[in-house]
Amino acid sequence: MELLLTLEWSPMTVLALIAVRLLLEAAARTGASRYAQERLRFGGRPWIRRLQMRQPHEMSGGEWPYGTFLQRLAPPVRATLLGLGVRRQVPAGQIVIHEGLRESHLVLLEEGLTKITATLPDGRSALLSLRVGGDLVGEMSALNDEPRSATVTTCGPAKYSVIQPDRFKRFLKEHPDAALELAAMVSDRLRWSNRRRIDFTSYPVKLRVARVVAELCRTHGRQGLDGIIIDVRLTRPDLATICGASETSIQKALRELRTDGLVETDYRRITVRDLPSLRRLGNLESSDD
Repeated sequence: MELLLTLEWSPMTVLALIAVRLLLEAAARTGASRYAQERLRFGGRPWIRRLQMRQPHEMSGGEWPYGTFLQRLAPPVRATLLGLGVRRQVPAGQIVIHEGLRESHLVLLEEGLTKITATLPDGRSALLSLRVGGDLVGEMSALNDEPRSATVTTCGPAKYSVIQPDRFKRFLKEHPDAALELAAMVSDRLRWSNRRRIDFTSYPVKLRVARVVAELCRTHGRQGLDGIIIDVRLTRPDLATICGASETSIQKALRELRTDGLVETDYRRITVRDLPSLRRLGNLESSDD
């Protein structure tokens, strides 16, 4: 599924979506909550609610980041899921999922930041997206038993649980609301992937950067004294690959955004000074996210 950023939809992706749809229908037949069904159908996520800046999650009880799989679940269901896997703690630079391997376990991130990358036809590695504590990764291979479509690497120390697919599928059958939320999560990721692909062909680099930075504010931002601080250590090459542009073009776009008073940048950190103006520049409306 991650490869949708760089490739057209594959038959395996379509099959995976059919599998998610089957989960959805099974959940509906067993009486899933109307709330979860409405979230899947309409997105149910107005910008004003999504733009709640949260501090990094603490295992002792803080909220999970908005939009992550754990945040979507009711507390009892969340506790059950957290008890399914085998916990591991790894340092920065650890690969937790390898692109191309035929394996089907899932990884439930609990703490830390990870990056999702895929190998391009010319051998380069493309940064496709980022995942944080509370996110579920590896769900596509668990659903369709196909090789991994991307590599997941920790950007710092991380904690996660490894969940075997049979246990996860049993969990979905016993908790139909979670099956609906899984379908909603996959839908969100596909929508994000489609938007990135459209961005590459429809917008100049400056607007692409504005759109990606605004998205990072939502997913990884925290309110600071001078604006919204994006707590993701992105290099210029990382930002270039996720925006689909050259490093030179990214540097120029960031320089223009600084001149416009929209952002401040220092070593691997971005502070957004004027998010509403940044969103307007990127042609982002409340329904876009």
